[in-house]
Amino acid sequence: MTTNSENYLIEDFVKDVLGILAVTTDEDQILKRVSPLAQRAAADKTWRRDDMYLVDTELGFGSTLLHAEPDNSLFIVVDSWLPGRGVPPHDHGTWAVVVSVTGPECNIFWERVDDGTRENHAELQKISEDVISIGEVACMKTGEIHSIVNKTNETTLSFHVYGRHLNHTGRSQFDLENNLKIPFLIKTR
Repeated sequence: MTTNSENYLIEDFVKDVLGILAVTTDEDQILKRVSPLAQRAAADKTWRRDDMYLVDTELGFGSTLLHAEPDNSLFIVVDSWLPGRGVPPHDHGTWAVVVSVTGPECNIFWERVDDGTRENHAELQKISEDVISIGEVACMKTGEIHSIVNKTNETTLSFHVYGRHLNHTGRSQFDLENNLKIPFLIKTR
């Protein structure tokens, strides 16, 4: 693994994560090993650009692609969040490691309370809320459901690492008001 303590370039991070994925498929081990590397990569300022703060005002967030493996096995983005905005409950269809970069990120975790037998229907119940401060990590296993809200007065950034490209996992977004489960694709720049 890369050991340079000054800069930890995205290319080095990708190499290290791919090395982990080559030796284990156990999500607990992956999350445990990727988390400190993601913290280190998120802290490195060499990848940051002003255009990463651009946000789709209709959605309330934006995603900037940092890396995508050709076989969709690893996906890394930086998300920007407008003040008071975020994303509704959703799953990822894969494991996820998220690091807050420029401001706290409020993650609200949900569980399904319906039996999952009705197509495109889902009933969720809030189970917890966790705010990750700058440099802190949130880890999610496949199947976990969360929503995000930026409770600050500034646009913030967070660093996201996924075990697969999000548009190739069959992930869902959940409409709490109408109890709907909807396919959820993202656009990156």
